[in-house]
Parts: sequence; C-alpha cells; structure tokens
Amino acid sequence: MTLSIQLGIIVGYLLLALAVGLLAYRLTERTAEDFYLASRTVGTVVLLFTTFATLLSAFTFFAGPNMAYEWGPEWILVMGLMDGIIFAILWYVIGYKQWLLGRRYDYVTLGEMLGDRFASRGLRGLVAGVSLVWLFPYVMLQQVGAGTALEALTDGAVPYAMGAGLITLFMILYVVVAGFRGIAWTDTLQGAFMLATTWLAFAWVLVAVGGLETATGSLTDSPATTEFLALGSANYTPQWMLSTAITIGFGVAMFPQVNQRFFVASSKRVVKRSFALWPILCVLLFVPSFLLGVWAQGLGLEMGESGNILPVILNEYTPVWFAAIVIAGAMAAMMSSSDSMLLSGSSYFTRDLYRPFVEADLPDRREDLLARAGVVCFAVATFLASLYNPATLFELGDAAFSGFAQLALPIVLALYWRGTTRSGLIAGIVGSQAFYLSSLFFPPLPGSYAGWTAGVVGMLLGVVLTVVVSWATTSVVEDRRSRYFDGSMGD
Repeated sequence: MTLSIQLGIIVGYLLLALAVGLLAYRLTERTAEDFYLASRTVGTVVLLFTTFATLLSAFTFFAGPNMAYEWGPEWILVMGLMDGIIFAILWYVIGYKQWLLGRRYDYVTLGEMLGDRFASRGLRGLVAGVSLVWLFPYVMLQQVGAGTALEALTDGAVPYAMGAGLITLFMILYVVVAGFRGIAWTDTLQGAFMLATTWLAFAWVLVAVGGLETATGSLTDSPATTEFLALGSANYTPQWMLSTAITIGFGVAMFPQVNQRFFVASSKRVVKRSFALWPILCVLLFVPSFLLGVWAQGLGLEMGESGNILPVILNEYTPVWFAAIVIAGAMAAMMSSSDSMLLSGSSYFTRDLYRPFVEADLPDRREDLLARAGVVCFAVATFLASLYNPATLFELGDAAFSGFAQLALPIVLALYWRGTTRSGLIAGIVGSQAFYLSSLFFPPLPGSYAGWTAGVVGMLLGVVLTVVVSWATTSVVEDRRSRYFDGSMGD
C-alpha cells in the first residue's frame, strides 16, 4: 500500500505535467523559433520561474543537502547568496546584451550570435560542440538523481535503473510534444510547487523534531561538531568557496538551457525585472532545503546506500504521502531542468552543427522534426550512461558547471571589447577547455592551485589567451563588429 501511494503521487504529478505539454502543443506553431523560444513572447513571471525551475535540478535537491549534511551549513552561503548574486549580475551583463542582439537579428542560439559576429562557421560549431559535451553529464545527473531518489524513497522496491528510466521516458514525451512554450508553462507551475513543498517539508520536520532548538541543539552537543559548524572549516576554505561560487555562477550563464532564455523576453522591462528578483528566489529555496541536510547530521541520520540524505529525513519525520509529494517536487525539478536541456541541446545540434555543416537550406518543418528526433537520441544516450553511475551528483554537477564556466569570460570580451578577434576568441575557448579537461582526466596535473580550483584558473587562462591573441591578430574583413557596438541598437 505504501509503495502504491508513493508511486501514484509521483506518476500522477508527471502525468499532470505531460497534460500541460499536450495543451501547449496545440498552441505551438510548427516553426523552429516557436519550438525553441516561444516566438520571444515570454513575460516576467514565466521567464523568472522557467529560469528558476530550469536551474533547480538534482544538484539542488540532492547534492546540495548532501553537501550541507557532510560538510556543514556554509553551502547555503556558496549557493544561496553568492551564486544568486553572481548569476543576477551576469544576467544583466551577458543576458541583456544578448536579448538586444537577439531581438534585432533573430538569433536563437549563442553559437549563431557569435558565428555571425565573427563570420565564422567554425566558431559557431565550436561553441555548440563544447556546450553539448558539458550538457551530457548534467542531463545524466538528473537521471542519476531520479534513480537514487526513487530507490531510497521506496526502500529498493523501485530499482535505480527503473527510476532513471521513468524520468527519461517522461522527459522524452514531454519535450517532443511541448516545445519551449509548454516547458515554460510547466516550469512556472513546478517552480511554485517546489517552493511550497520545500517550505512545507522544512516546517513539518521542524515540528516533528520538537522545534528549532532541538533541530540545531544536537549539533552543538559534541566536540566533533565544532568543525562542522565553524565558518571557514577545513572543507570550506575561502579559496574553495569563492572558486565554487564563481564557477557555478559563470557556468550557469553559459548553460544552453539558461543562455537561450536570455533571448525569449517580450520586452526590456521583463528582462530587468527578472534578474532583479532572481537572488530572492535563490534564498527562498536554498535555505530550507540545505538546512534539512544540516539537521539530518545533528539528528544522527545515516545517508545509506542511496547517497542522498533528503529522502532519509523525509521518511523519518513525515508521513509517506507527504514524503512522496516532496520527492515529486524534486522529480519536477529534475524534469524541468532536463526538458530544457534536451530542447536547448537539440537547438544547438540543428542550428549550429547540422545546418551550417550538412544542410544550409533546411526547411522549418524539417528542422522541427529533426529537433524532436535529436531530443530522443540525446535522452537515450544519457540514460544509458547513467546506468554506470560513474560519479557522485556533486562531482557530475561540479564538472559541468566548471566546464561551461570556461566559455564565459571570452564571450564577455566578445560582447564588450571591440578588439576581440575571431582567432583570439577561439584561442581563449580552446585553451581554457583543454586546460580544464586535462585537470580532470590527467592525474599528474593538479586539481587546484594555492587552494583555487582548476576551473577558476582555466577561466583566467581563457581571458589571457583571448586578449593576447586578439592583440596579435587582426579582424577578418567579414567581421560584423558593428552589430555589437552600433549605438542605434538601443535599450
């Protein structure tokens, strides 16, 4: 009976999301721009919540509480405050400029925008290729999170592979049917649902354990927890905290599913309202979810074989039906991230790889069909990879964030420095990516430098290479820099 209730609630929620996707399908035009960007008609509430829900993945719901459980509450500072502020600033610095350019020149992807500016098909393909490489482990992370969460919630009755397969099936059905319009609508629903269930879980556990004093008091009863609560402990060095906040914040801005949202706003006012409200939403979600992980440590709960503490504390202190609702919210977070990733990954493939290198005059209807087929192939490939479960959720997420972060600073230079050349930008992207990949896969190379992670060092290397090579080279004749620096582009 317990298992039936759990699965009934979770599957019921996923079916509700699919129903919203079917409604959106009836209103979606059979054009690539509408499928990818909802014809650039998104308002403030939907833009804010679709970006919010898109970023609230397995990394947030499971890796975040796990980090707080194992290392201490400073993880709230890293994610809830530092990255909320960093990404909000980048939304203005990068996102607003992209919105202006996209509105004027009908860009759909970051690769299109850069390839047009530097008159380079190769640059366009490079940006898309790098993005797809790092998108793969982050989609896989959602499937790993779903599999481990359902396995833990049902005490193994639903095995890992079945849970990961369930979320993959719904991702495929939903994205192929819904397109961006349906994703944005359900993201709004899912974002509100996630906030509500997280705060209800927070309050329920607090009441169940006897209040805030009991929840936190056990953490101070033992000398062993002194390090756990100390700001700036051995696990949270200032260099590591800043490195992690920087790579996550800059990496988020380069995620395809986030970066494309910089193009969809219906007006300047929508863009500016959205990034101003962003830090508030971050704090509202991260504080309660990460504190649940902190309390679990003090209450003596064991993480178990699943490797996720959130289902453990919910099973311990809340009714079966409520724990299932919260896990449904986490599944919503994973699906709202994955559906957007699959859609954006498909657009990067069709717009920046297939069209420039295979079929330049691709009709809209055929591109629409190719995009949907790409979603299926990418989702199946990541599911098969997730069955091997090669790393923890944090390791998968951190690698993807840092990989995407390598793109950010060279692209900021391209947006704001007239002197950036095609060769300089390519050197900055290739050099920083090569350095970071080497730090991941070649053990002789250090993963940190004086406490700063290889991800941050790689970002700085990208800036240096972009600037030095740009100074040493000249712009090509076809360079369309006036598109970026034309004063008539307006506000």
